[in-house]
Amino acid sequence: MPVYSMTGYASAQHGGSAGGAETEGRATQNRRLGLEIRSVNSRFLDLSFRLPDDLRSLEPALRSLLTAKLKRGKVEVRAAIENEDGNALQDPPARLLQRLNSLQDSVKAWLPNATPLSVADALRLCANANSGTEDWSEAVPALAEEALTALIAAREREGKRLAAMVLDRVKQLRSLAQQAVPLVPQLVEQQRQRFMERWKEAMALTDGATLPEAARDRALTEATAFAIRIDVAEEITRLESHLDEIERLLKKGGEVGKRLDFLIQELHREANTLGSKSAALDLTRISVDMKVLIEQMREQVQNIE
Repeated sequence: MPVYSMTGYASAQHGGSAGGAETEGRATQNRRLGLEIRSVNSRFLDLSFRLPDDLRSLEPALRSLLTAKLKRGKVEVRAAIENEDGNALQDPPARLLQRLNSLQDSVKAWLPNATPLSVADALRLCANANSGTEDWSEAVPALAEEALTALIAAREREGKRLAAMVLDRVKQLRSLAQQAVPLVPQLVEQQRQRFMERWKEAMALTDGATLPEAARDRALTEATAFAIRIDVAEEITRLESHLDEIERLLKKGGEVGKRLDFLIQELHREANTLGSKSAALDLTRISVDMKVLIEQMREQVQNIE
């Protein structure tokens, strides 16, 4: 299965009349329906709808369609209905104009100081009166299905890009881990030599109260304890295991975002431990470089579904 991003955008349009009734002996104006879906990352599936009043009744059907195909993300659905020619003014029906004039006279009879209707007011009211004459119950689900298919395709393309970026960081982390492996034995040997030099210096200054063998054993014990304290083999092994699991999940695909996020936290913990055990600048540098790469991975993984 592919890896899906939670970020995407898609839109679709439906033009022409959806079977509106005739008024004043002619068909109602053709109108265009536009629908767009945009999504960003979220811990859960969060749907929001911005629909005109004519389409409010279709929200449950749209919600059901989206929940069946999407699992995570903050998803916003917008729809708008407008004339085919947005610059054209349609002639308002005479019946509606008569009705508006009658209503205005009734209002002014009670409120003589009321402001008369302007031409713009009349056009707007006539347009609103005609807005509910079309039936979009069949067009909207089909249009939403089209937009959703395009959104899923966009999320898949973005997911593929994110997976490639994460795998590139995995490769760099493996390289850093391999650089860290030979440093520990070198540090242990250097520290052992340092302890032995200090032991020899101490023997040169001793008054004979302490046996050389006991002092030598103490130095070796401290060297051994130091070796155990700075040994990062366990951290490197766990880090490699986490990287293997990340690669496996990305290859498997599907809903892997939450598991990847957990593994990123584990990677960060191992890199921190490696840094805390660092006894050389090279190992500290490796730990810092690892944490930079892991943080870059975290930013990408948080967008994966």
